[in-house]
Amino acid sequence: MIVILKQNPDKAQLKGLMTWLESKGISVRTTVGAQQTILGLVGDTSVLDIDLISALDIVEAVRRVQEPYKCANRKFHPADSVISVGGVEIGGGKPVYIAGPGSVESEEQICSLALVLCGIGADILWGGCFKSRTSPYSFQGLRGEGIRYLKKAKEISGLPVAAEVADPSQLELMDGIDMLIVGGRNMRNYELLRALGGSDKPVLLKRAVSATYEELLMSAEYIMTGGNQKVVLCERGIRTFETETSFTLDISAVPVLKQLSHLPVITDPSSASGKYSLVEPLARASLAAGADGIILSVHADPAHAMCDGPLSITPERFKKIIDKN
Repeated sequence: MIVILKQNPDKAQLKGLMTWLESKGISVRTTVGAQQTILGLVGDTSVLDIDLISALDIVEAVRRVQEPYKCANRKFHPADSVISVGGVEIGGGKPVYIAGPGSVESEEQICSLALVLCGIGADILWGGCFKSRTSPYSFQGLRGEGIRYLKKAKEISGLPVAAEVADPSQLELMDGIDMLIVGGRNMRNYELLRALGGSDKPVLLKRAVSATYEELLMSAEYIMTGGNQKVVLCERGIRTFETETSFTLDISAVPVLKQLSHLPVITDPSSASGKYSLVEPLARASLAAGADGIILSVHADPAHAMCDGPLSITPERFKKIIDKN
């Protein structure tokens, strides 16, 4: 339910309304816009009398929200959210480029790549440290050691850094990391999402390969109801009948999610395609569809990468994408 207030509402009446709502077990999230103020009511709103609230002098209108997601709903928050990651704004109107290797392999590798990416124009550096792989025999990442190398790369390049987190226990290692990434495999890891709700770090939430838009937004809701409103949605490809690519990048997810939610939306053309040759056209299509940015797998020597080599692009190809956009 949302309560739309009249302009310049009486402060005493507003305080009384807030106190009454909280006494009913309702959580109130206030959004102050240029023209109006909206109270987003989260909880069991069936106990509330709409007519009683509508009769208040300070209330313009009361509307029930049918969608199960509330905090992420654009009806609760009409204006686009802008999420700051180490001073880089995602959703501010300028495309954001997040780039880095699918896996941090060594201190030298990530630090040298960070300097190159910084010179090219990357906004945020990312690197895989905890790798959730289909096969237990595949490289699983350097884990805590990789996080330390990523922090060193941040220090020498000045770029904000993002790292994937797969378990709540890993959060204690993330001090100094600017953004936490939830991979598609963990979109339904609700214990992890609850833990991230108690974090003050921005979260990049990737869509699972079989998830609907609503299911993605409900996962975001887990984080946001925990108190962390700094969520960025990521379309990273869905599973279809097509076998030519790893997954199918759902370009329509960008405008649809931006209609349904106020949260920024980016795409992951690398994971979706699985082929470096397709990354550039899919990146351009994403930005043309209104994406707030892209996250790309970039490696200095993809042929010898410890993982994700076939989908990784070189820094030179990354520069080409930036220059054309």
